Amino acid sequence: MKKNVTMGVTKKKTKRSTVLTLVTGLMLIYTVLPLVWLVLSATKSQEDLLGTFGLWFGDDFALFQNISDTFTYQDGIFGRWVLNTVFYVVVGAGGATLLAALAGYGLAKFDFRGRRAVFAIVLGGIAVPPTALAVPTFLMFAKMGLTDTPWAVIVPSLVSPFGLYLMWTYSTEAVPNEILESARVDGAGEFRSFFKLALPLLAPGLVTVLLFNLVWTWNSFFMPLIMLKNADLYPLTLGLYSWNRQANTVGGDVVFDLVITGSLLTIIPLTVVFLLLQRYWQSGLAAGSVKQ
Repeated sequence: MKKNVTMGVTKKKTKRSTVLTLVTGLMLIYTVLPLVWLVLSATKSQEDLLGTFGLWFGDDFALFQNISDTFTYQDGIFGRWVLNTVFYVVVGAGGATLLAALAGYGLAKFDFRGRRAVFAIVLGGIAVPPTALAVPTFLMFAKMGLTDTPWAVIVPSLVSPFGLYLMWTYSTEAVPNEILESARVDGAGEFRSFFKLALPLLAPGLVTVLLFNLVWTWNSFFMPLIMLKNADLYPLTLGLYSWNRQANTVGGDVVFDLVITGSLLTIIPLTVVFLLLQRYWQSGLAAGSVKQ
């Protein structure tokens, strides 16, 4: 009897594992298939791209030629877009992470009047879609004379309600109040306590917020689309979009091969960053999941 029960439990567990494996496999295919198509398409010439099967190589291996053409097309403006995107990410995503850390730490470790109201506003900011704020932001920036400048992309990216919420949650658990009290007794100021004591303890949460802000800023499209007119200020997303639109204009160049190759080059830095910071990202996401 005991043997039958054991076999039944084992069979049940195996069935669950099989279903989970099938679901995971389907999700893997759904996720990887577009990436495989992108990599294979980047190796094709314009003719092979339009005339061959999408999930296989073309007649000619043109990856290196496509990369060279991408960086030299229109006087090498793609390189300028890369530098613009890196600048927007460093200033925008880096600044948003620092501000989220300061604000989240303050909400977690200081009790002040209006604290609950601030927290409610932050939660409300998470619920509001960014596209709903695009037009008011554009009108405000237009009156301030900031449209068609790098600040039109950087300033909106500095506000990260979700990042602030994550840092508030992580600061509550990761920074013991006893350490801060000891620092205050020793005469350390609040900023010194934050940068010397709290910040190292917040490293996993900071990496998580930084990755979210990095991806958001790197892939930002709609806000630059309505804010920027000068092609020299475009980020990669908007620049590739402008190349793609050329096929719909009279006399415009059809450069789908360069658009696809540029898209492949665009995702490589994000992939590398995720792989390098994966362990910190996972530990940051797990903050607060286990009750002490």
